[in-house]
Amino acid sequence: MENEKKISNYIDQLNKEKKPKEHKTEIDNEQEELLSSIRMVKSLKEPTYPDEDFPKKLAKSLENKLLENKSLDMSTSHNRKKYGKKPIWIATTLIAAVVLSLIIILNDILPLGNTSIVYAMEKAFEDIKVYHGIIEVVEMNDNGEKTIQAKREVWADTDGRYYLKELEGTTKGIITINNGTKKWQVRPDENSVYLFPALPDSYQFTFELGNEIKVVRDALAVKDMKEENIAGRMATKLEISPEGGEKYYLWIDKETNLPLRRQTAMVNAISYTVTYTQFEILASIPEEYMSYNLSDEYNVIESNPEQVVSNMEEAEDLLGFIPNIFMSVSNGFNLQSISILTDSNTLKLYYKTNDNKIVVTTQKVATKELKPDTTAMLGAVNGNVAEILTSIDSDSGLLTGAGTYEGVTGIGSIRWQENGFEFSVYGNVDFEQLNQFVLKLSGGEIIIPEETDENMPEVDVPVDLVIEENEQKSVDAGHSPWKLDPAFVAQVFASLALSPQGIQGDYPIKYEDITIVSNNGVEAVAEIAGDVSTIRRVYLKRLVRQDETGIWSVIGYDSVEK
Repeated sequence: MENEKKISNYIDQLNKEKKPKEHKTEIDNEQEELLSSIRMVKSLKEPTYPDEDFPKKLAKSLENKLLENKSLDMSTSHNRKKYGKKPIWIATTLIAAVVLSLIIILNDILPLGNTSIVYAMEKAFEDIKVYHGIIEVVEMNDNGEKTIQAKREVWADTDGRYYLKELEGTTKGIITINNGTKKWQVRPDENSVYLFPALPDSYQFTFELGNEIKVVRDALAVKDMKEENIAGRMATKLEISPEGGEKYYLWIDKETNLPLRRQTAMVNAISYTVTYTQFEILASIPEEYMSYNLSDEYNVIESNPEQVVSNMEEAEDLLGFIPNIFMSVSNGFNLQSISILTDSNTLKLYYKTNDNKIVVTTQKVATKELKPDTTAMLGAVNGNVAEILTSIDSDSGLLTGAGTYEGVTGIGSIRWQENGFEFSVYGNVDFEQLNQFVLKLSGGEIIIPEETDENMPEVDVPVDLVIEENEQKSVDAGHSPWKLDPAFVAQVFASLALSPQGIQGDYPIKYEDITIVSNNGVEAVAEIAGDVSTIRRVYLKRLVRQDETGIWSVIGYDSVEK
């Protein structure tokens, strides 16, 4: 292991065009022979793409060269002293083993293909302190149709500090800054500032040069294509085969040896081309851009941080997965903004119409089983249980962090899990419009159970409709809101079955032991777990009013024995 480390360090020094320290000290003949072989490998002209016989050819070439230089004349006293009586095939085998080790080490360090341009990129990035430019992001669909998705001004240094201002697109005017000690995002339209931890900062803005060079350095293969004029600069086009990803193209500015344009592979029928339409190397970022000086008119938001990004590529980098995305749906809904809930790694997309109708979709990795709200209807999306809430007040928290979309009332929502992800769709629209978004996200429409007589209880419970109507009026006046929750009503009913004279202290039946197994908005069935209750299922119905404001009444039950 120690020898391998020394060889690796020796190669690193040669690649940096530096004189290795071994040249300044005395070394034995065997080491010198090995290091000489390494220098010969370094001096060989590198092929654009080695064929399968390349290692064998290289080993044979070096073997012949060494045999020629040393003559391997085992008859001379010098060579006898050095090699003893070892047959020539042993020396040849050792040489081949050394060469093979070198090839393995070199392949671990350098990608196949054009390594000189990779080294030039790294060297160029080491020599700069700050770069400034204008980035343009163009989206192209599988029909070849192109749309400018975003344009932004970028100031960035090699220490990870940056200042980004969105110039065009849905996020126009938003400024994102990380000065190394503080990170914040200014949203002028909301008069709000969102604060985030400066470190670690997982945010990789589109076309950050240090990250681009790292990906190329670690790529499986880098292939020269041709030279092209990009934004008035001559650039070399490269085909990059990254580890664990699709091939993409990168254009390198011939003057600066830095990336100038990147074109991604077509994923989900969309490809992105990102270009520095203007670019310059500077000594520093203007100090005023790095200072946290804001007017008192701005609201500072530190909890539930929601970071707005300018395009889906940035969203994918932050999330670590490729989300389901669509730009528009029928009835005039168009994508307005893209953001990430950083505390839960959730993608949040805002769609809006000209008359201010809003639909929000979210997607995140499902970390636990979906537990629907006890007041929700239960439907299905592609055979998966779906939580359906037909009308929710904005105070419920569903629109937390929605910025300019807060305060919208009359919200309906659909939430479900599928293929390892949890999705939700909500907005101030009718259910049919929500269903269109579900169809886009899942490829399957939602199914809602209709009112049915199939759920027949073992024991019927008589209901006095006059009493229920008075209870409804009481709830409408703000009293006994628990009557709107079928799980709570079932808990009270089953607890009173154990204590018909009244309940002292806590309910004998715990709320968390109750699961709503069906709910179509008018009828519901609650199932009670555990060994305390004498009742296993409670059947409920909205008798007075059949909407989200209607109270639930118990109409029957099944005993534990059944």
